[in-house]
Amino acid sequence: MTDHVDSTADDRTANNAVRHKYRVLTEAEKAQMQEVKDMGAAFIAKLHEIGGTAPGGDRFASRDLSLANTHAEDAVMRAVRHITA
Repeated sequence: MTDHVDSTADDRTANNAVRHKYRVLTEAEKAQMQEVKDMGAAFIAKLHEIGGTAPGGDRFASRDLSLANTHAEDAVMRAVRHITA
């Protein structure tokens, strides 16, 4: 079993213990999923910029920025679930 599998790869169940069956995504769906994830990452990077914290770190300057991060992660997850359902 591999440690990492690209989220747009057709073999993305290799490191997933819960969801055992996925449908094969179209190239358009793969692009949508990647775009949504990139947008989420850019937003989270902006939160770090606003708060003056380390990009990629798990600490935010305030509870509000931490909550914004949590909601951004949730929004990305739900959009990806819609695309991959």
